[in-house]
Amino acid sequence: MASAVSVSRQVVSAALALLLLVAGFWASWGTAQHVIFQTGREHGHVLLDRCDGGTCGGAFEPSAEGPVRTPKVTMDRSVGEKKGARLPVVIKPDTAQAVRVGPAGFFKAWIPLGGALLLASVVIAGGMRHRRLAWITGGAGAVLLSAAWATLSL
Repeated sequence: MASAVSVSRQVVSAALALLLLVAGFWASWGTAQHVIFQTGREHGHVLLDRCDGGTCGGAFEPSAEGPVRTPKVTMDRSVGEKKGARLPVVIKPDTAQAVRVGPAGFFKAWIPLGGALLLASVVIAGGMRHRRLAWITGGAGAVLLSAAWATLSL
């Protein structure tokens, strides 16, 4: 009986940890795909002229010659993005939503996965009793979140 409880605890904990990691990846992928696969998207810079709440907006300056399809864009606000900043961005297809590119944009896109790694490490340590795997998972999440913070605050 005791081994059945132990096995079921580990199975449930593994399923929960996997669910957390899949949800973190899915939440990150919505933005990360635009940062990773930039070909065929409109590139340029945004000059932020307003930041309020969780969004910033400004004028879009395309990198390539041609008609400007999106003169004004908005983007999610994070640390380091202030009024007057000029940031490299890529435009999401068929929207006026910009996504920051470069190292800062890459790490910012993966912030939800970093949080999911930290949460999953607690489940792995407590429910599955795999301390080494929990330290590796939590360390990966901490490194990812630290890299995001460091690149966004530069």
